Amino acid sequence: MNVRRRLISTAALASATALGLTALTACSTSAADDKDGKLDVVASFYPMQYLAEQIGGGHVSVTNLTEPGQEPHDLDVSAKQRGQLEESDVAVYLKGLQPAVDDAIDQSGIETKVDAASLTSMEKHGDEAGGHADEHGHEEEEGHEGHDHGHSHEGADPHIWLDPVKYAEVAEGVGKALEKADPKNAKTYEKNTAKLVKKLGALDKSFEEGLKTGDEKSPRVFITTHAAFGYLAERYGLTEEAISGLDPEGEPSAKRVKDLQKMAKEDGVTTIFYETLVSDKTAKTLANDAGLKTDVLDPIEGITKGKSKGDDYIQVMESNLKALQKALGAK
Repeated sequence: MNVRRRLISTAALASATALGLTALTACSTSAADDKDGKLDVVASFYPMQYLAEQIGGGHVSVTNLTEPGQEPHDLDVSAKQRGQLEESDVAVYLKGLQPAVDDAIDQSGIETKVDAASLTSMEKHGDEAGGHADEHGHEEEEGHEGHDHGHSHEGADPHIWLDPVKYAEVAEGVGKALEKADPKNAKTYEKNTAKLVKKLGALDKSFEEGLKTGDEKSPRVFITTHAAFGYLAERYGLTEEAISGLDPEGEPSAKRVKDLQKMAKEDGVTTIFYETLVSDKTAKTLANDAGLKTDVLDPIEGITKGKSKGDDYIQVMESNLKALQKALGAK
């Protein structure tokens, strides 16, 4: 079972932000000198786009390299997109999630490079060989935030945005980067960052309160198609079991399927969760064989009209909370 970790202190948050900002370079003067006066920001995929838009507001023009409905892990950066990078002021990305994006940004001459992975601690979740979230051998003491910032995160779980607390840490770092890149609008970025962090704090509280069952016998285990929810599970005292590992296209072994069926019966699991951007075939087959229900748990790697259960990050996370509450018998 994952250990519930507390909200980090203000001092720790400031430390994470400061460490993260050592991983980027920025203009000493405002970069927003284009004809429209806006800071041109390239985001690698939706969670980075959301941060840039929420914090930048009307002072930024944001381009997302990953189109709606596109699986971000498999993104190839086109020549046109490389050109967009060269002409932009800021790149906001998550190193380790999209190798092609990492390479393109490394090779670009863009002034400010903001790596979200350097703005919070990264951990390992998911056993890609065995195909499931590890049985939490990485348990940490309360308040311990783990790995060094800014180092290589090879093998680490990249899905930090699914933990509202970690996402807030990243928001703080992105805000500081925009302030440095565009000093004349720094006050606005600071204000917008604080507003966003407050919203994420409220979301964290909603998950913490909403996933309480008041019954120790209630299942605290949920099954997903791939190991995207390790950070969320750890934050709220749940256990994620994934059909595949961190690779959303991974195929489970026959043994893994059999183990999941046995585990579901023993732990009282009611629901197999699938995603919006990945085939639901394996999840539905396993559910049918085990006599379980299926539902959507969205890793929010993109927002797709008609598929996503919400118009933005907050709305989809609220939808995820309702799905987990129903599956776990929480209030």
